[in-house]
Amino acid sequence: MNQENDIFEVESLPLSDLAEALRSTLPFAGTPIEHLHAIGNVDRIRAKAGTVLLQPGDDRRFYCVVLEGELRVEQIEHDGSRTVLNSASAGEGLGETPLLIGKTVSTAAVIAVRDTVFLRFTEEDFWNLMACCPGARKVILANMAQRLQAYQVEALHREKLVSLGILAAGLMHELHNPGSAAKRAASQLRQNLLRLQEISLRFSDEPKSHEQMNCMRGLLEQTIKTCAAPAMSSVEQMDAEESMAQFLEAAGVESAYRIAPALVAVGFKQPELECAKTAFPPRSFSDALNWLEALVSSVSLVCTIEESLTRVSDLVMAVKKFAYDDRSGAQALDVHDSIQSTLTILGHKLRMKNISVQKNFAAGPSTLRARGSSLSQVWTNLIDNAVDASPGAAAIEISSWNEPGVLAVSITDHGPGIPPDVLPHIFEPFFTTKPQGSGTGLGLEIVNRIVAQKFAGSIQVDSVPGKTSFIVRLPLETPTATAPPALASSL
Repeated sequence: MNQENDIFEVESLPLSDLAEALRSTLPFAGTPIEHLHAIGNVDRIRAKAGTVLLQPGDDRRFYCVVLEGELRVEQIEHDGSRTVLNSASAGEGLGETPLLIGKTVSTAAVIAVRDTVFLRFTEEDFWNLMACCPGARKVILANMAQRLQAYQVEALHREKLVSLGILAAGLMHELHNPGSAAKRAASQLRQNLLRLQEISLRFSDEPKSHEQMNCMRGLLEQTIKTCAAPAMSSVEQMDAEESMAQFLEAAGVESAYRIAPALVAVGFKQPELECAKTAFPPRSFSDALNWLEALVSSVSLVCTIEESLTRVSDLVMAVKKFAYDDRSGAQALDVHDSIQSTLTILGHKLRMKNISVQKNFAAGPSTLRARGSSLSQVWTNLIDNAVDASPGAAAIEISSWNEPGVLAVSITDHGPGIPPDVLPHIFEPFFTTKPQGSGTGLGLEIVNRIVAQKFAGSIQVDSVPGKTSFIVRLPLETPTATAPPALASSL
């Protein structure tokens, strides 16, 4: 017996001496000891509760069978928190997955949950075991399949939560602007209503002629028919406001320079106000124009509130499309609409870096049978990565086109590019080039899995310094999904 690194006790024993203990474990329950002739000694290890048996980055690989206690595999996150990937209690095996898939370095920690005794098989002994023992091989492969399936479900769920967290932060930014605009407009509208009431009471003291009523009716109809006049250049607008203010001031209208911009904004021109100037005496004309401006301003504020609430509604619908329940059946989904919803939610991030988006949607048809959130998650990860890679005030291009039986979408940024030595690894789980705490290393792996498994599609990556393109190809008629490929995992 010896101490390994003074952390746990290791005792090397002939496998035949452990036959009785092995019969109580799942991998060896029905295996005669003579079937294990290719295996000599194995290590029996005693570890106290809390002992870390394997660290992330460790290149040691082994298979173990727990005799007493419990071992747990934990993924250490960027924020220091831990996620339990899998565990093994007395009678269960652990560690087959990285051996079977060729994982050379551990990405997680293996910890003794409580005082634990387990047998450790070297990599060579593990492969001898797989070759000479059909019963153990069957159990080991079944355990691997179960753990991979659980890992896939957990990884997809976790990445979706990360994506939703990014979108939720963006949504707060997006909702703040229309919410604040609606609040300001409502406050100003209250003041306008008080002004309207005051002017209306004063205005109603004198009876109105038929000519005056017809003039005001015409002005009123023009006021409520639109929220704003056709757009003008800044110079044109300044000239129009200055000319309107001079006209009103010459006519003796109170607050001429204050009300002129509102009248110009809704499209009034001087000739359209001549009827009021002719029909009303100077004092009444001033009241009529101030009443008209208060009404114009109120209509404009109502339009602002309507536009703000429409913006809020659009944002909510965009998030709803992203977070659509995957348990519902597949429905027709327009890819262009899905991309636009994603851009709507990520709008704050684009504005923060002053990044423009150039869309070239040439595909037709662009509709697939899909579940609501899966495709949105693809666009969210790819566009978010493109934004992170882009320098400030740059442009991102999003294009679509049709190939025979396929809808293709490319997302291109003009960042530094992906180094050639990094490119082969970008779809590996937990691989990231972002600073610590800025990425999970799961985004592109999840994207690749969604495209390949849910849509039977593919992703092509072309990258040179100054230009990186991710090209997603999706069959317009998605075939039946095939079995999911194996994913890299730790013990």
